[in-house]
Amino acid sequence: MKELKEIALIFLKLGFITFGGPAAHIALFEAEIVSKRKWMSHQHFLDLVGATNLIPGPNSTEMAMHTGQIRAGIAGLMLAGICFTLPSVLITGIFAHIYSVYGNIPDVKPFLYGIKPAIIVIILNAVYKLGLKALKTWRLVVVGLFVMALSFLGINEIFSLIIGGVSGAFFIYLSENKDKLNLLLPFPIAGLFSLPVIVETAQKTEASLMTLFLSFLKIGAVWFGGGYVLVAYFNSEFVENLNWLTRPQLLDAIAVGQFTPGPFLASATFIGYQMAGINGAIISTIGIILPAFIFVAILNPIVPRLRKSKIFSTFLDSVNVSALAVMLVVSLQLGTEIIVDVKTASITFSSILAFLFIKNINTAYIVFGGAVLGYLFYLIGNL
Repeated sequence: MKELKEIALIFLKLGFITFGGPAAHIALFEAEIVSKRKWMSHQHFLDLVGATNLIPGPNSTEMAMHTGQIRAGIAGLMLAGICFTLPSVLITGIFAHIYSVYGNIPDVKPFLYGIKPAIIVIILNAVYKLGLKALKTWRLVVVGLFVMALSFLGINEIFSLIIGGVSGAFFIYLSENKDKLNLLLPFPIAGLFSLPVIVETAQKTEASLMTLFLSFLKIGAVWFGGGYVLVAYFNSEFVENLNWLTRPQLLDAIAVGQFTPGPFLASATFIGYQMAGINGAIISTIGIILPAFIFVAILNPIVPRLRKSKIFSTFLDSVNVSALAVMLVVSLQLGTEIIVDVKTASITFSSILAFLFIKNINTAYIVFGGAVLGYLFYLIGNL
Protein backbone atom coordinates (compact mmCIF):
# COMPACT_ATOMS: atom_id res chain seq x y z
CA MET A 1 0.00 0.00 0.00
CA LYS A 2 2.89 2.33 0.83
CA GLU A 3 4.48 1.62 -2.56
CA LEU A 4 1.25 2.37 -4.41
CA LYS A 5 0.84 5.70 -2.62
CA GLU A 6 4.43 6.58 -3.45
CA ILE A 7 3.91 5.65 -7.12
CA ALA A 8 0.73 7.74 -7.32
CA LEU A 9 2.32 10.86 -5.81
CA ILE A 10 5.52 10.67 -7.87
CA PHE A 11 3.84 10.12 -11.21
CA LEU A 12 1.13 12.70 -10.60
CA LYS A 13 3.93 15.19 -9.93
CA LEU A 14 5.83 14.08 -13.05
CA GLY A 15 2.62 14.33 -15.05
CA PHE A 16 2.40 18.03 -14.16
CA ILE A 17 6.03 18.95 -14.91
CA THR A 18 7.08 16.82 -17.89
CA PHE A 19 7.33 19.06 -20.92
CA GLY A 20 9.25 18.47 -24.13
CA GLY A 21 8.45 14.99 -25.45
CA PRO A 22 9.59 11.43 -24.61
CA ALA A 23 13.31 12.18 -24.43
CA ALA A 24 12.72 14.90 -21.85
CA HIS A 25 10.21 12.76 -19.94
CA ILE A 26 12.67 9.85 -19.72
CA ALA A 27 15.35 12.27 -18.52
CA LEU A 28 13.05 13.38 -15.69
CA PHE A 29 12.26 9.74 -14.85
CA GLU A 30 15.97 8.97 -14.64
CA ALA A 31 16.52 11.86 -12.24
CA GLU A 32 13.50 11.00 -10.07
CA ILE A 33 13.45 7.20 -10.12
CA VAL A 34 17.07 6.10 -10.61
CA SER A 35 19.32 8.87 -9.30
CA LYS A 36 17.11 10.09 -6.45
CA ARG A 37 15.13 7.05 -5.27
CA LYS A 38 17.25 4.21 -6.70
CA TRP A 39 14.25 2.01 -7.47
CA MET A 40 16.36 0.29 -10.12
CA SER A 41 19.91 0.35 -11.43
CA HIS A 42 20.98 2.54 -14.32
CA GLN A 43 21.53 -0.64 -16.33
CA HIS A 44 18.00 -1.93 -15.74
CA PHE A 45 16.60 1.50 -16.58
CA LEU A 46 18.60 1.56 -19.81
CA ASP A 47 17.39 -1.92 -20.72
CA LEU A 48 13.79 -0.81 -20.28
CA VAL A 49 14.35 2.34 -22.33
CA GLY A 50 15.83 0.28 -25.16
CA ALA A 51 13.09 -2.35 -25.05
CA THR A 52 10.31 0.23 -24.82
CA ASN A 53 11.56 1.94 -27.97
CA LEU A 54 10.93 -1.30 -29.86
CA ILE A 55 7.23 -1.67 -29.08
CA PRO A 56 4.27 0.46 -30.20
CA GLY A 57 2.85 3.18 -28.00
CA PRO A 58 3.88 6.28 -26.03
CA ASN A 59 7.42 5.57 -24.86
CA SER A 60 7.49 7.79 -21.79
CA THR A 61 4.11 6.52 -20.55
CA GLU A 62 5.32 2.96 -21.05
CA MET A 63 8.45 3.77 -19.02
CA ALA A 64 6.18 5.00 -16.22
CA MET A 65 4.29 1.70 -16.42
CA HIS A 66 7.53 -0.31 -16.33
CA THR A 67 8.64 1.57 -13.24
CA GLY A 68 5.31 1.02 -11.53
CA GLN A 69 5.37 -2.70 -12.29
CA ILE A 70 8.88 -3.09 -10.90
CA ARG A 71 7.89 -1.26 -7.73
CA ALA A 72 4.46 -2.80 -7.06
CA GLY A 73 3.53 -5.38 -9.72
CA ILE A 74 0.54 -5.10 -12.05
CA ALA A 75 -1.25 -2.71 -9.67
CA GLY A 76 1.80 -0.45 -9.81
CA LEU A 77 1.86 -0.65 -13.61
CA MET A 78 -1.79 0.44 -13.84
CA LEU A 79 -1.43 3.20 -11.25
CA ALA A 80 1.77 4.67 -12.72
CA GLY A 81 0.30 4.76 -16.23
CA ILE A 82 -2.93 6.39 -15.06
CA CYS A 83 -1.30 8.93 -12.74
CA PHE A 84 1.30 10.01 -15.29
CA THR A 85 -1.29 10.64 -18.01
CA LEU A 86 -4.07 12.03 -15.79
CA PRO A 87 -2.73 15.62 -15.37
CA SER A 88 -2.21 16.03 -19.11
CA VAL A 89 -5.61 14.57 -19.92
CA LEU A 90 -7.39 16.84 -17.41
CA ILE A 91 -5.59 19.98 -18.57
CA THR A 92 -6.19 19.08 -22.21
CA GLY A 93 -9.85 18.43 -21.42
CA ILE A 94 -10.17 21.94 -19.99
CA PHE A 95 -8.59 23.45 -23.12
CA ALA A 96 -10.85 21.27 -25.28
CA HIS A 97 -13.91 22.68 -23.50
CA ILE A 98 -12.67 26.26 -23.90
CA TYR A 99 -11.97 25.60 -27.56
CA SER A 100 -15.42 24.11 -28.20
CA VAL A 101 -17.09 27.12 -26.55
CA TYR A 102 -14.92 30.03 -27.76
CA GLY A 103 -13.21 28.60 -30.85
CA ASN A 104 -9.65 29.34 -29.72
CA ILE A 105 -7.07 28.39 -27.07
CA PRO A 106 -5.16 30.54 -24.53
CA ASP A 107 -1.71 31.83 -25.46
CA VAL A 108 1.00 30.15 -23.37
CA LYS A 109 3.90 30.88 -25.72
CA PRO A 110 5.84 33.03 -23.20
CA PHE A 111 6.08 30.12 -20.77
CA LEU A 112 6.96 27.59 -23.48
CA TYR A 113 9.61 29.99 -24.75
CA GLY A 114 11.49 29.54 -21.48
CA ILE A 115 10.63 25.90 -20.80
CA LYS A 116 11.98 24.54 -24.08
CA PRO A 117 15.64 25.60 -23.63
CA ALA A 118 15.57 24.22 -20.08
CA ILE A 119 14.24 20.90 -21.39
CA ILE A 120 17.14 20.64 -23.84
CA VAL A 121 19.59 20.84 -20.94
CA ILE A 122 17.62 18.25 -18.94
CA ILE A 123 17.81 15.81 -21.87
CA LEU A 124 21.55 16.35 -22.33
CA ASN A 125 22.14 15.82 -18.61
CA ALA A 126 20.25 12.51 -18.73
CA VAL A 127 22.11 11.38 -21.86
CA TYR A 128 25.40 12.15 -20.12
CA LYS A 129 24.55 10.23 -16.94
CA LEU A 130 23.06 7.25 -18.74
CA GLY A 131 25.90 7.29 -21.25
CA LEU A 132 28.43 6.76 -18.46
CA LYS A 133 26.74 3.41 -17.79
CA ALA A 134 25.86 2.47 -21.37
CA LEU A 135 29.19 3.13 -23.12
CA LYS A 136 31.01 0.17 -21.62
CA THR A 137 33.44 -0.48 -24.49
CA TRP A 138 34.86 1.27 -27.54
CA ARG A 139 32.69 -1.01 -29.68
CA LEU A 140 29.52 0.45 -28.15
CA VAL A 141 30.89 3.94 -28.83
CA VAL A 142 31.20 2.96 -32.51
CA VAL A 143 27.59 1.69 -32.49
CA GLY A 144 26.40 4.95 -30.95
CA LEU A 145 28.22 7.07 -33.54
CA PHE A 146 26.81 4.90 -36.32
CA VAL A 147 23.23 5.39 -35.07
CA MET A 148 23.82 9.13 -34.65
CA ALA A 149 24.85 9.24 -38.31
CA LEU A 150 21.66 7.37 -39.29
CA SER A 151 19.55 9.79 -37.27
CA PHE A 152 21.21 12.85 -38.80
CA LEU A 153 20.48 11.35 -42.23
CA GLY A 154 16.80 11.33 -41.35
CA ILE A 155 16.31 7.59 -40.78
CA ASN A 156 13.18 6.91 -38.70
CA GLU A 157 14.08 6.41 -35.04
CA ILE A 158 12.53 2.92 -34.79
CA PHE A 159 14.56 1.77 -37.80
CA SER A 160 17.67 3.40 -36.32
CA LEU A 161 17.17 1.45 -33.10
CA ILE A 162 16.59 -1.87 -34.86
CA ILE A 163 19.55 -1.34 -37.21
CA GLY A 164 21.73 -0.24 -34.29
CA GLY A 165 20.71 -3.21 -32.15
CA VAL A 166 21.11 -5.88 -34.82
CA SER A 167 24.22 -4.50 -36.53
CA GLY A 168 25.75 -3.71 -33.13
CA ALA A 169 25.17 -7.28 -31.95
CA PHE A 170 26.81 -8.62 -35.13
CA PHE A 171 29.72 -6.19 -34.93
CA ILE A 172 30.45 -6.79 -31.23
CA TYR A 173 30.03 -10.56 -31.45
CA LEU A 174 32.23 -10.92 -34.53
CA SER A 175 34.90 -8.52 -33.29
CA GLU A 176 35.12 -10.45 -30.02
CA ASN A 177 35.02 -13.87 -31.73
CA LYS A 178 37.13 -13.51 -34.85
CA ASP A 179 37.57 -17.27 -35.07
CA LYS A 180 33.80 -17.71 -35.50
CA LEU A 181 33.21 -15.54 -38.54
CA ASN A 182 31.67 -18.49 -40.37
CA LEU A 183 28.92 -18.91 -37.77
CA LEU A 184 25.46 -17.47 -38.23
CA LEU A 185 24.52 -15.20 -35.39
CA PRO A 186 20.91 -15.53 -34.31
CA PHE A 187 19.53 -12.10 -33.69
CA PRO A 188 16.37 -10.95 -31.99
CA ILE A 189 13.34 -9.88 -33.97
CA ALA A 190 12.58 -6.51 -32.44
CA GLY A 191 9.20 -5.22 -31.49
CA LEU A 192 5.74 -6.45 -30.92
CA PHE A 193 3.89 -6.03 -34.16
CA SER A 194 0.64 -4.31 -34.59
CA LEU A 195 -2.73 -5.80 -33.99
CA PRO A 196 -4.77 -6.52 -37.10
CA VAL A 197 -6.70 -3.59 -38.49
CA ILE A 198 -9.54 -3.38 -35.99
CA VAL A 199 -11.82 -1.09 -37.82
CA GLU A 200 -12.11 0.09 -41.38
CA THR A 201 -13.89 3.16 -42.62
CA ALA A 202 -17.12 3.81 -40.74
CA GLN A 203 -19.83 6.31 -41.44
CA LYS A 204 -18.02 9.40 -42.65
CA THR A 205 -20.69 11.80 -41.55
CA GLU A 206 -21.27 11.02 -37.89
CA ALA A 207 -18.85 10.17 -35.07
CA SER A 208 -19.92 7.19 -32.96
CA LEU A 209 -18.31 6.35 -29.63
CA MET A 210 -17.53 2.78 -30.72
CA THR A 211 -15.84 3.87 -33.94
CA LEU A 212 -13.98 6.58 -32.04
CA PHE A 213 -12.74 4.02 -29.50
CA LEU A 214 -11.71 1.46 -32.14
CA SER A 215 -9.96 4.11 -34.24
CA PHE A 216 -7.82 5.23 -31.31
CA LEU A 217 -7.26 1.61 -30.24
CA LYS A 218 -5.92 0.87 -33.71
CA ILE A 219 -3.63 3.89 -33.60
CA GLY A 220 -2.33 2.94 -30.13
CA ALA A 221 -1.56 -0.57 -31.36
CA VAL A 222 0.52 0.53 -34.37
CA TRP A 223 2.02 3.80 -33.13
CA PHE A 224 5.78 3.79 -33.59
CA GLY A 225 8.15 6.72 -33.86
CA GLY A 226 7.35 9.24 -31.13
CA GLY A 227 4.66 11.81 -30.48
CA TYR A 228 4.96 13.79 -33.69
CA VAL A 229 4.21 10.68 -35.75
CA LEU A 230 0.70 10.90 -34.27
CA VAL A 231 0.10 13.91 -36.50
CA ALA A 232 0.29 11.63 -39.55
CA TYR A 233 -1.94 8.99 -37.93
CA PHE A 234 -4.56 11.54 -36.85
CA ASN A 235 -4.53 13.23 -40.25
CA SER A 236 -4.99 9.94 -42.08
CA GLU A 237 -7.71 8.62 -39.77
CA PHE A 238 -9.79 11.65 -38.79
CA VAL A 239 -9.20 14.17 -41.58
CA GLU A 240 -8.79 12.09 -44.72
CA ASN A 241 -10.52 8.81 -43.83
CA LEU A 242 -13.44 9.66 -41.56
CA ASN A 243 -13.75 13.38 -42.36
CA TRP A 244 -14.47 14.17 -38.71
CA LEU A 245 -11.83 16.92 -38.39
CA THR A 246 -10.56 19.75 -40.51
CA ARG A 247 -6.81 20.28 -40.76
CA PRO A 248 -6.98 23.55 -38.76
CA GLN A 249 -8.78 21.65 -35.98
CA LEU A 250 -6.10 18.95 -36.10
CA LEU A 251 -3.34 21.56 -35.84
CA ASP A 252 -5.08 23.09 -32.81
CA ALA A 253 -5.22 19.62 -31.21
CA ILE A 254 -1.48 19.16 -31.84
CA ALA A 255 -0.74 22.62 -30.43
CA VAL A 256 -2.56 21.74 -27.20
CA GLY A 257 -0.57 18.50 -26.98
CA GLN A 258 2.65 20.49 -27.31
CA PHE A 259 2.11 23.07 -24.60
CA THR A 260 0.47 20.85 -21.98
CA PRO A 261 2.67 18.74 -19.70
CA GLY A 262 2.79 14.97 -19.85
CA PRO A 263 2.53 12.63 -22.84
CA PHE A 264 1.67 13.89 -26.30
CA LEU A 265 -1.14 11.34 -26.51
CA ALA A 266 -3.40 13.82 -24.68
CA SER A 267 -4.09 15.27 -28.14
CA ALA A 268 -6.42 12.27 -28.45
CA THR A 269 -8.40 13.66 -25.50
CA PHE A 270 -8.78 16.97 -27.31
CA ILE A 271 -9.91 15.31 -30.55
CA GLY A 272 -12.33 13.00 -28.73
CA TYR A 273 -13.90 15.98 -26.95
CA GLN A 274 -14.48 17.78 -30.25
CA MET A 275 -16.12 14.66 -31.66
CA ALA A 276 -18.38 13.61 -28.78
CA GLY A 277 -17.90 15.80 -25.70
CA ILE A 278 -16.71 14.37 -22.37
CA ASN A 279 -17.65 10.80 -23.31
CA GLY A 280 -15.65 11.12 -26.52
CA ALA A 281 -12.64 12.48 -24.63
CA ILE A 282 -12.71 9.58 -22.16
CA ILE A 283 -13.23 6.85 -24.75
CA SER A 284 -10.51 8.24 -27.05
CA THR A 285 -7.96 8.45 -24.23
CA ILE A 286 -8.67 4.89 -23.09
CA GLY A 287 -8.48 3.61 -26.66
CA ILE A 288 -5.07 5.09 -27.49
CA ILE A 289 -3.40 4.07 -24.22
CA LEU A 290 -4.90 0.60 -23.68
CA PRO A 291 -2.47 -1.29 -25.99
CA ALA A 292 0.48 0.18 -24.05
CA PHE A 293 -0.71 -1.45 -20.79
CA ILE A 294 -0.86 -4.83 -22.56
CA PHE A 295 2.53 -4.50 -24.28
CA VAL A 296 4.31 -3.43 -21.09
CA ALA A 297 2.75 -6.19 -18.97
CA ILE A 298 4.07 -8.74 -21.49
CA LEU A 299 7.50 -7.16 -21.98
CA ASN A 300 8.49 -6.21 -18.42
CA PRO A 301 9.22 -9.70 -17.03
CA ILE A 302 11.09 -10.71 -20.20
CA VAL A 303 13.76 -7.99 -20.17
CA PRO A 304 15.79 -9.33 -17.17
CA ARG A 305 15.78 -12.81 -18.75
CA LEU A 306 17.09 -11.40 -22.03
CA ARG A 307 19.95 -9.80 -20.11
CA LYS A 308 21.13 -13.25 -18.98
CA SER A 309 21.64 -14.40 -22.58
CA LYS A 310 24.97 -13.27 -24.05
CA ILE A 311 23.56 -12.70 -27.52
CA PHE A 312 20.48 -10.86 -26.33
CA SER A 313 22.55 -8.99 -23.76
CA THR A 314 24.78 -7.70 -26.55
CA PHE A 315 21.68 -6.76 -28.52
CA LEU A 316 20.24 -4.87 -25.52
CA ASP A 317 23.54 -3.03 -24.98
CA SER A 318 23.49 -1.98 -28.64
CA VAL A 319 19.85 -0.87 -28.47
CA ASN A 320 20.53 1.09 -25.25
CA VAL A 321 23.38 2.98 -26.87
CA SER A 322 21.26 3.49 -29.98
CA ALA A 323 18.43 4.95 -27.88
CA LEU A 324 20.83 7.39 -26.23
CA ALA A 325 22.25 8.32 -29.64
CA VAL A 326 18.75 9.09 -30.91
CA MET A 327 18.01 11.14 -27.75
CA LEU A 328 21.23 13.11 -28.28
CA VAL A 329 20.44 13.82 -31.93
CA VAL A 330 16.88 14.86 -31.06
CA SER A 331 18.14 17.26 -28.40
CA LEU A 332 20.72 18.77 -30.78
CA GLN A 333 18.15 19.20 -33.53
CA LEU A 334 15.66 20.75 -31.14
CA GLY A 335 18.42 22.97 -29.79
CA THR A 336 19.08 24.47 -33.23
CA GLU A 337 15.38 25.32 -33.50
CA ILE A 338 14.85 26.56 -29.93
CA ILE A 339 18.10 28.30 -28.95
CA VAL A 340 17.94 31.06 -31.53
CA ASP A 341 18.76 34.30 -29.68
CA VAL A 342 20.48 35.76 -26.63
CA LYS A 343 17.42 35.20 -24.43
CA THR A 344 17.05 31.48 -25.15
CA ALA A 345 20.83 31.07 -24.91
CA SER A 346 20.83 32.72 -21.49
CA ILE A 347 18.04 30.40 -20.27
CA THR A 348 20.05 27.42 -21.54
CA PHE A 349 23.21 28.66 -19.83
CA SER A 350 21.33 29.28 -16.57
CA SER A 351 19.97 25.71 -16.65
CA ILE A 352 23.48 24.33 -17.19
CA LEU A 353 24.80 26.35 -14.24
CA ALA A 354 21.97 25.03 -12.06
CA PHE A 355 22.95 21.43 -12.83
CA LEU A 356 26.65 22.16 -12.30
CA PHE A 357 26.44 24.03 -9.01
CA ILE A 358 23.29 22.75 -7.27
CA LYS A 359 23.83 19.13 -6.29
CA ASN A 360 20.90 16.78 -7.04
CA ILE A 361 18.66 19.67 -8.07
CA ASN A 362 15.08 18.61 -8.74
CA THR A 363 14.41 18.95 -12.46
CA ALA A 364 10.99 20.44 -11.65
CA TYR A 365 12.85 23.57 -10.50
CA ILE A 366 14.69 23.70 -13.83
CA VAL A 367 11.38 23.55 -15.71
CA PHE A 368 9.76 26.13 -13.43
CA GLY A 369 12.78 28.43 -13.63
CA GLY A 370 12.74 28.26 -17.42
CA ALA A 371 9.03 29.15 -17.48
CA VAL A 372 9.58 32.16 -15.17
CA LEU A 373 12.54 33.44 -17.21
CA GLY A 374 10.57 33.01 -20.43
CA TYR A 375 7.67 35.04 -19.04
CA LEU A 376 10.01 37.74 -17.68
CA PHE A 377 11.68 38.10 -21.08
CA TYR A 378 8.22 38.38 -22.62
CA LEU A 379 7.26 41.17 -20.18
CA ILE A 380 10.51 43.05 -20.78
CA GLY A 381 10.05 42.76 -24.54
CA ASN A 382 6.55 44.26 -24.30
CA LEU A 383 7.30 47.16 -21.96
